[in-house]
This record gives sequence, structure tokens and C-alpha cells, in this order.
Amino acid sequence: MRRRSWRAFRRNRLALAGAILVVALGLAVALAPWIAPHDPLRGNLAERLRPPGYRGGSGPIYLLGTDNLGRDILSRVLHGGRVSIALGLLVVGVSITLGVTLGLISAYVAGFCDTVVGRVADVLLAFPYLVFAIALMGLVGPGFLNLVMALVFKEWVIAYRIVRSEALTLKQAAFVEASRAAGASPLRILFRHLLMNVLPSAVVVATLRVGWVVLMEASLSFLGLGIQPPQPSWGVIIADGRDHLFRAWWISTFPGIAIFLFVLGVNLMGDGLRDALDPRLATERIPE
Repeated sequence: MRRRSWRAFRRNRLALAGAILVVALGLAVALAPWIAPHDPLRGNLAERLRPPGYRGGSGPIYLLGTDNLGRDILSRVLHGGRVSIALGLLVVGVSITLGVTLGLISAYVAGFCDTVVGRVADVLLAFPYLVFAIALMGLVGPGFLNLVMALVFKEWVIAYRIVRSEALTLKQAAFVEASRAAGASPLRILFRHLLMNVLPSAVVVATLRVGWVVLMEASLSFLGLGIQPPQPSWGVIIADGRDHLFRAWWISTFPGIAIFLFVLGVNLMGDGLRDALDPRLATERIPE
């Protein structure tokens, strides 16, 4: 099954291109301390608002220009990507773990537990995502950890609903009934049968939601409710350039392009994983 899924994913050129794009961006931001040409926090007012490719005399070249404080945009985009992508991975990792766990338990135990968790999920889904995040960040205050908690508070519901729906169907399957009749413990049924069968869907959801969380971080940081200056993130850098869009378009444009490329790559990769991990689609595309 794993070999078949990999072959299906590899044959999907868009998915493969998305994966390459995500890996390239991930490596670039991971290696930012070594490949960034300048200190992302140190400015030089004599070099402020320099256009891309500027090189003054024998001084250093600024490939993507400088911002209003003379800080190198390329260095800030690379270091800002570390914060944005790390936050996206952390939020999605915690949310998927919480959502999958609650989804499996709710579906298997049912009854009062399922009702309580389901009503909480329904209440959270009733609020628009961005409005809910803005309100919560307004209460707890800006900052990296507060932003993680605020996004996790809403994000787990996505995985919970998908996993619960699949687990409700799976627990009535013949192989689960046979395992129960053979005396398997509830924990074995949950982790050996239900979890292993909902895991592909959880992986696809996690992949697709990373891009969404990065967008949410950028939106909240742009509004001043997320990551706070001088720590760079893609949203913070875009916010730095909003007062200089007509005279220094590059400040906001390049981090915006980075967000676009990352989200595009994640979505293409997620779509490819969905097709590759779906046994029905895999059977149709790759004959035995």
C-alpha cells in the first residue's frame, strides 16, 4: 500500500512540484542563520528604502532591497519564514493530535462524551475563524505562544470532525467486529484498527492546514495581534511595508510572494497526498 501510494504521488507532477517547492522553502528558512547575508534585526538608516539589487559603492549588495530602517529584506524574509513555518507546523501538530484523539474517543465511546465534545465543536465552528482569532488574541495579548494557543483552540475542530466521521463508519466494519469478538481491548481497537485507518486522512488534513495557519499568522501579525516586532515573520514584514507601498513596494511584495509560494506548494502537495492515499483512487490509477 505504501509503495502504491508513493508511486501514485510521484506520478502526480503538480503534487511533486508542490513538494519540491515546500522542501526548497523549508530548507532555505531552516538554513537562514547561515545563508542570510545580513543580520535581520540590524538596520542602517543610511541604506533605508534601497531598491532590490542596490549596491552602494563597495558596500554589500541588497538583493531584495531594504526597509524603512535599512534592514535587508532577504535576510528578514528568510528569518521570518522560520517563525511563520515553525508556528504553522506547531499549531497543526498539536491540533491534529488533539483532534484525532478526541475524534476517535468520541466515535468509539459515543454517548455523553460524544455529545459534549460535539457541542463544543459546533459552537467553535459557528464563529468565523479570523474574527474568533482576533477576539481571542485581543483577550490574551500578542506573542508567539499566545498565538499558538489561540489558533489551536479553533484548529483542532477540523481534524476532529473528519476523524470522528470516518471512525463512526469504521467501528461498524466487519474487521472491527471480529476483533471485538476475539476479545481485543478497546485500546487495541482504537489504536490498531481505527487509528491506522484514519491516519491517511489526518495526514492530508495536516498538510493542507499548515498553509492556512501560515496565512492566519500573517493576517494577525499584520493587524498587530500576532508576532511582535522586532522579531520578523512574514506577516510582520508585510505590515512594515504598508506605509511605503508606492515608494518601496518590495518591502511587502517579497514576503507576500513567499507566503504565496509556500501555501501553493502545500496545497498542491496536500491534493496529491489525498489522491495517493485514497485506496479507490490509487486502484484506479495504478493497476496491479
